[in-house]
Amino acid sequence: MTRFWVCVAGAGFFLAFLVFHSRFCALPLPLHFAFKISWRAEEALYRLDVDWPKYSEYFTGATFGVAVDSLDGLVYVAQRGDNIPKVLVFTEDGYFLRAWNYTVDTPHGIFAASTPHEQSVWITDVGSDFMILWLHGENGTGPAKFSIPHSVTVDSDSRVWVADRGNKRIQVFDKDTGEWLGAWNNCFSEEGPSAVRFTPDGKHLIVAQLNLSRLLLVAAPPVGSIGDCSVISTIQLADQVSPHLLDVSGKTGAIYVAEIGAKQVQKYVPVNSYFSSFDS
Repeated sequence: MTRFWVCVAGAGFFLAFLVFHSRFCALPLPLHFAFKISWRAEEALYRLDVDWPKYSEYFTGATFGVAVDSLDGLVYVAQRGDNIPKVLVFTEDGYFLRAWNYTVDTPHGIFAASTPHEQSVWITDVGSDFMILWLHGENGTGPAKFSIPHSVTVDSDSRVWVADRGNKRIQVFDKDTGEWLGAWNNCFSEEGPSAVRFTPDGKHLIVAQLNLSRLLLVAAPPVGSIGDCSVISTIQLADQVSPHLLDVSGKTGAIYVAEIGAKQVQKYVPVNSYFSSFDS
């Protein structure tokens, strides 16, 4: 508001000067004079929660993944490094609860999928032997082919969204049939997506871009259409923070970002009424 009145006062002073100069210096005012003040500032839809976690000293390695168990109010952080806990468990409010020291070797991704009857956490461990149980697609650049598929999420309409990082696009499939439904690449000319998750209301996707240290808020398309990617807002992180993977709280809509460059997890919370209530 202060900036507005400063600009108005400046414009008034400038006009008064022209009138004064014309009156006493015998110079006519220009017949066509226009003065325009304009600026555009993107509205911030999220803010950093500087109090999460309560003690960041628990991060002792490269934080590769984060998963939110909204049912139990827990946040799981997977980190890499020698002689350190590989999984840290916090509350959504930021209090440290416990650590898993020897559960995995080299975690890359982590996902929480709890029900009222069972609590489960899935971890991608690239340092251990594994067996492929399900496979779709192959290496390549065409439809349904991938280059560094980095993150997967499923919407309420049984569509699978894959962050195809190397090909700088998000590909979409039918969850049951595996049919290729389309792809987004118009938002990712500079950097491919490293992570993708939906907001609790299903109206937006949160997308991380690792090398740009940036998060995108993207409008979700309606059922039966993929269309083009439409960015609603951006969250620019500090340089070389490198957001690797992220997850979103199903209750609050808060975004938890695993940053391998900064070796930390940060939390971003919605700040205004742009979003519908996530608790309803």
